[in-house]
Amino acid sequence: MRRALATLLTALLASSAASAQVYRWVDEDGVTHLSSEKPPAGVKAERLDIKTSGSSKGSTGARGTSGSSQPAPRPASPEQVAGREQLLGQLKTRECVIALEALDRKTGGAEPTTATEIRRLKQTAELNCSADPVRRRQQEEMAAKLRVANSPSCVEARNRLGDMMAPGSRATREDVRAQQAFVDEHCTSPIR
Repeated sequence: MRRALATLLTALLASSAASAQVYRWVDEDGVTHLSSEKPPAGVKAERLDIKTSGSSKGSTGARGTSGSSQPAPRPASPEQVAGREQLLGQLKTRECVIALEALDRKTGGAEPTTATEIRRLKQTAELNCSADPVRRRQQEEMAAKLRVANSPSCVEARNRLGDMMAPGSRATREDVRAQQAFVDEHCTSPIR
């Protein structure tokens, strides 16, 4: 899950055209926080700097921790603030969907868990999921799709597709297309 989040962060940071800083930290209860505001004093956080597309250093800047002795950032333009908020919203949606999917899986008895883990997942969902009922329903639907995409039946479907595409396979093009369509429709993660 952390590797997937790092991949998403890299992709989102690379695609952003606005300069922004996003802070990410995990509190003592294991709850993930994402904010465009600095974390509380004394909290060690990862700072992700997003440079403008015209930057000579590329799209992403260095990662640091809050409290480092780096020069003060310039005031952000309205476009930069909007870009930061959009990125932050995407990151929060990702954390929300992952927490909701894990919560569903663990409370459904599919995996052993502890009360502490359930509490951590609920706090992460509460912190990152939208309060808007329409948006929250969308996030819950994404979590349900993620659960299906991670299910054993989808693992089997992707493996079958791989076998059908292997050299020497006797699968017809129509069979491969049908299997690919099934995987695309039912087994593709809604978040990356």
